[in-house]
Amino acid sequence: MATLDLDLYLQRLRSGFKLDLGPLKEPLGFIRLLEWLFSIFAFATTGGYEGSLIMTLKCPDKPLDITAKFGYPFRLPSQPFQIPNCNSSLAGNMTYLRGDFSSSAEFFVSVGVFAFLYCTITLILYLGYQHIYRETPRGPIVDLILSGIFAFLWLVSSSAWGKGLTDVKLATNLDELVNYCTPKCEAKLHPAMGRLNSSVVFGFLNLILWAGNCWFIFKETPFHKPAQPPSNMEQGGSS
Repeated sequence: MATLDLDLYLQRLRSGFKLDLGPLKEPLGFIRLLEWLFSIFAFATTGGYEGSLIMTLKCPDKPLDITAKFGYPFRLPSQPFQIPNCNSSLAGNMTYLRGDFSSSAEFFVSVGVFAFLYCTITLILYLGYQHIYRETPRGPIVDLILSGIFAFLWLVSSSAWGKGLTDVKLATNLDELVNYCTPKCEAKLHPAMGRLNSSVVFGFLNLILWAGNCWFIFKETPFHKPAQPPSNMEQGGSS
């Protein structure tokens, strides 16, 4: 019986698509569109990031540049770099940046990707199947629960990634790294962190959007809408 009901529901979804851009003018659809955009900004500014820093080794003959590269998912020891020897006849020292901050970065990106997918599905539902979404209380209730879960995930992942980014900055701080050079190094090019800083901002903006949208989804549920009186009571009152 349950299988039959599911088949009928899927058949209605296939045959009942009615494009209506009206929900985008309402807070429910407009905020969901913003969530879709900001989730892209959040995981795109973190995933695929590549940075580098350059130090200059002060040799008596001529200065030598030392370049260290790092990037997402920020397993810093995975990309070693070489500190050359001022004596060209001697081999340089292979070293690496310290720290593995992949867990918080990958968690943040995963939340962003899943939020993007969920927003895509619900936008299709809002714009093409609004009549099916509103005709039963099950759709808004499930939407409310999942949106609340995503708001919590944005809080946790953004906080974790904010702490992880702070640790990444400390691990790639040129003012500290130059102390590991012999005879002496000077900072030449600091890594650009603006993109990563914006990713944390987008994470907390997503938290605000998802938490605020829970209220508008709640208004679509039977918990907020007043119960309709039975028809026999209405007839009795009118008589």
